[in-house]
Amino acid sequence: MTEDQISQPDLAGARSLIGNGQAEAAINMLKALPSEQAETADALYTLAVAYRFTGQTDQALSELGKMTKSFPDIGRAYQEIGYNHRDAGREADFIASLETAVKLDPALLQSWRILEAHHRAHQNSEALRLAAGQVARLSALAPALVNVSSLINEGKIFRAEDICRAHLRRYPKDVEGMRLLADIGSKLRVLDDAEMLLESALAFEPHHLPARFEYASVLKKRQKFSKALEQTRQILEKEPENPVFLGLHASVLSALGEHDEALAIYEAMSETAPAAHLVFNSSGHALKTLGRYDDAVSAYRQAYAVKPDFGDAFWSLANLKTYRFTEGERAQAIKAEQAEGTSVEDRIHLCFAMGKCHEDAEDYEQAFAFYERGNRLKHEQSRYTIERNNLETDLHIEFFDNARLDSLKGLGFDAPDPIFIVGLPRSGSTLLEQILASHSLVDGTLELPQIVTLAHKLNGPRRQKEQPEYPGVLANLKPPHFDKMGRQYIEETRIYRGEAPFFTDKMPNNFRHIGLILSILPNARIIDARRHPMGACFSGFKQLFAEGQEFSYGLAEIGNYYRRYLDVMDHWHRVLPGRILTVQYEDVVSDLEGQVQRILSYCGLPFEESCLSFYETERAVRTPSAEQVRQPIYTSGVEQWRKFEPWLDPLKSALGPVLDRYPI
Repeated sequence: MTEDQISQPDLAGARSLIGNGQAEAAINMLKALPSEQAETADALYTLAVAYRFTGQTDQALSELGKMTKSFPDIGRAYQEIGYNHRDAGREADFIASLETAVKLDPALLQSWRILEAHHRAHQNSEALRLAAGQVARLSALAPALVNVSSLINEGKIFRAEDICRAHLRRYPKDVEGMRLLADIGSKLRVLDDAEMLLESALAFEPHHLPARFEYASVLKKRQKFSKALEQTRQILEKEPENPVFLGLHASVLSALGEHDEALAIYEAMSETAPAAHLVFNSSGHALKTLGRYDDAVSAYRQAYAVKPDFGDAFWSLANLKTYRFTEGERAQAIKAEQAEGTSVEDRIHLCFAMGKCHEDAEDYEQAFAFYERGNRLKHEQSRYTIERNNLETDLHIEFFDNARLDSLKGLGFDAPDPIFIVGLPRSGSTLLEQILASHSLVDGTLELPQIVTLAHKLNGPRRQKEQPEYPGVLANLKPPHFDKMGRQYIEETRIYRGEAPFFTDKMPNNFRHIGLILSILPNARIIDARRHPMGACFSGFKQLFAEGQEFSYGLAEIGNYYRRYLDVMDHWHRVLPGRILTVQYEDVVSDLEGQVQRILSYCGLPFEESCLSFYETERAVRTPSAEQVRQPIYTSGVEQWRKFEPWLDPLKSALGPVLDRYPI
């Protein structure tokens, strides 16, 4: 490297210097980085390594302290902390740091090797078995795939994908490479590609249990529960006592409605599983779905009793909506949230739970502080941008003009079965679904992923900054393809239905895909569940969603999302007059019978009294509103946002002209 090259602050150059034994020069280079570069995880890590190589362990640990504070879930940071403790002669701290490192990143081969030797020397048989197994597994992998595993664990998905694809171009039948690429596809929600990859992997190596486990997991995510169950049964034939495999099997059973069998598995596992807190929490979810409120509460409490900083247990209690925390629970959760060793995921869950706790106690300032902190932490994990949302919204509005919709008339499959419920989350869609599911001619289902999955497939494997192919790609499809897509949708959703002639598909974010829906299912009904923007947006802001809904983790982001939602819905009403029914949540609250009559009339259904007593309908409900829709309509939530109005100016600014249309 020339002097000119050294004078340019460059992270790759610093690594090269360290590798060439010039760690002091690397330190000088890294100190010259602009602040925004110097504060990245890679820069902090590289500087710490350079300090260790020059014997400056205190400075190295200082940089690593900054890194773990800002990026607490990166395993190699704790591995490097361990190396510094080793160099300083602190053996116990060395081993403890490596244990933390492999917990966060199970692909750190060197840490596992050290731990294997340590546990062998100290005759820790169970820990030795685990470490030796990981060393054997990782040593058998191509080095590129070990790197891919670590990148996945650090959330560097696209870098992992590039390396994995390059490896598979050289070794196209490497089953572990296929499994890892499928894992990447699953994380990117390209589930159909992940499913096909794993099918191919298992064709090459049918006895590869990790690949079969991933296959079952992907099938579950695609809500192909019967096929997933076939896979989990095969896995358990080989390893019937494996708690990870048993947990997936139980969750699939629960998804199929076999809750008693699932609960029996959870109960048996709770006595022996190494991660009993996860078992209790999963049991709580199953009990909640069944409407067994008190039993669900008990299960969630058992979960945090096993692991006091287990944020998901506290959030699961808060997410019952009607639960009230005890003073002891509040103190425990706040202590855990403030503890240095609490993971980011646990911290996020605890923040949202304590937001709900303080809101129930009418301490709105403290509640908002917790909600804001939880959202900020969650937003830092997200790739969502307002600019991307604006681009995708504009593409749909521009593509589906009158001329385009005229060209799509007469296409698709003419089944009248589906009733789509769209809108924004927390806007009353679960309530409308429960009302319709209370009718004898309508089956309530789940939040079905078929339309979103189809849109992803049409879009292709795009990167964040690449121009979307969908919806423009629809212009290149032949007419029979629209019929095929419609028939495939009806066939794939059949498993979630009973014998009723109609069924609900409640996936709020499908509002953007109405053009696609009506081009493949021209006789579908579409109901837009709408709520006042301040109520809808703030309700979304304080909700921690299981997955997706990344727009909700910032007041500016959710305000923009609502505004663009109105833009696209206004467009659909202009180009598809009379095809969509908008139902205002506040109107349902104030005039239930009138709105039920209106909804049923739009769907071509006769009036039934059972739709007014929807809360008496027994069915599994898996959304955040599950407990609320088992009660008569309450009015207290309509204006709930007003208690937080002093802190909602960023939301008002983002909504802009929307508030002229929906005054506050």
